[in-house]
Amino acid sequence: MNYTIKESKSKLSDIEKNLLFKIYLETNDKNIDNVSRTSAYFDFYLKHPDIIWAFLASMVSRNGGYNMCDLEGEWFPKILESPIRKQLFLTYERANWTIFHDAYPQLLLYHYSTKMGMPMFHLLAHFHVSSFMVKEWKNYWVNRDKQRLMNALIVNEQNVIHHAVIHHHFYEKKVFHSLRFFFQDFFHFSAVLLPTIRGEIYGASVNGFKSVHKRINLGKRIASVLFDPELYPFFLEFALKTEHTGSRYDYEQYIGGKKRDTPFLRMSFPVIVHHNRWQPDWFLQGKFHRKWMNPEVKHKHPVLLTEWFLNKQKQLQTYIALKDLI
Repeated sequence: MNYTIKESKSKLSDIEKNLLFKIYLETNDKNIDNVSRTSAYFDFYLKHPDIIWAFLASMVSRNGGYNMCDLEGEWFPKILESPIRKQLFLTYERANWTIFHDAYPQLLLYHYSTKMGMPMFHLLAHFHVSSFMVKEWKNYWVNRDKQRLMNALIVNEQNVIHHAVIHHHFYEKKVFHSLRFFFQDFFHFSAVLLPTIRGEIYGASVNGFKSVHKRINLGKRIASVLFDPELYPFFLEFALKTEHTGSRYDYEQYIGGKKRDTPFLRMSFPVIVHHNRWQPDWFLQGKFHRKWMNPEVKHKHPVLLTEWFLNKQKQLQTYIALKDLI
């Protein structure tokens, strides 16, 4: 098991013990790879459409899969050696796994709370969920402010990976420091794309992925696009009609003339067994910024990114072709 009971079992009722065990099993069962996580988030959203963060998480997780599969596609192996590609995959995978490991028990506790007709969020402590989110789930149970809960989950998960992944000595040295310029130039780790079956791509990007402030702002900007009343139906249609395989062809198939140049995730990468490292409560360890919870966002750039994305692809392919000639 990746979780530990924080209190003596004698202090828990049989119902609470059974509930904890059930959530342990469900979370571990779904936290296998990017494909299983993405599906779990979206399935949960369909059951609980009031928890809008779950849809956001599924769409962001799709992007994580696309970035992974790029590493074994037609182009990246030409400029990145196998050890570097492996490091990048493990970084994507670790971040994806860490967020799910923290967030999915929260979603399940909400699910079972609705089934039982009573809040069970005191049990979040057993999953080492931040005291910040314990308070926010209790607040949501009373006030039902789904926008606030979504913002809180964005803030929480970015702080969770900030300590567990971004500033982990291995990933910081091997990935975020040595390849920082590469990521900023070619938008991986810094852009989230929201496709439609009409062949349009929306989304947002950010420079300086190592900044927790900028990642939180990116999350809120993506959410504002995803849940725009005019655009939301198209994104939901895409999610309902398009099985997530990890390949960018999942959405490139809707763009005329695009051929598959990235593989299926489950045909390219093994299942990674992760070891959970205990992390202190970020809310008690660091400084909380009130502006993180401000729901207002400003888009400095257009959110329709179809041409931008296609141009980026061409730039990357041209760069690789020139590098091969040299």
